[in-house]
Amino acid sequence: MLIVTSNEIPGHCIDAVFGEVMGLTVRSRDIGSQMLAGFRSLGGGELPEMTRALYESRQEVMARMVSEAQQRGANAIVAMRFDTSEMGTNWTEVCAYGTAVYVLPLGEGEPGATGQSIYLTKQPQQGAGQPAPPAQPAPPVQPQAGAQQPGQSQPFPRQSQY
Repeated sequence: MLIVTSNEIPGHCIDAVFGEVMGLTVRSRDIGSQMLAGFRSLGGGELPEMTRALYESRQEVMARMVSEAQQRGANAIVAMRFDTSEMGTNWTEVCAYGTAVYVLPLGEGEPGATGQSIYLTKQPQQGAGQPAPPAQPAPPVQPQAGAQQPGQSQPFPRQSQY
């Protein structure tokens, strides 16, 4: 999954927009690490226990956001952001959010193509920086009647399940 903080991906065309996706977690600090961090804060400097907890929270919300985007049929997320806030005295909310999209790399000779996108268009069965599919591909999913399939060129894709 290609994830960027920009609204566009250089060398790629956004073919479908699936809407906002997010991952969210609320964590409480355990009393032991909270006390240890309190003592460390007296001397100043980094609080490794809190840094580790925040890092793990960000990884967790990213995974949840990616999972939601994949369920919608996206292969990229644009305008990705993090948001954190304190809830009460020892609860922290961490949220990752962005817009789930389906992107197509631009090929050689297309306006806006980049070296990376040209390379991706020449690779069989790869797209938008995705690794090659597994040796045994999953069985094809039967499309729903009237559902827009990623990669089709109709201007306004319809997804009946959304």
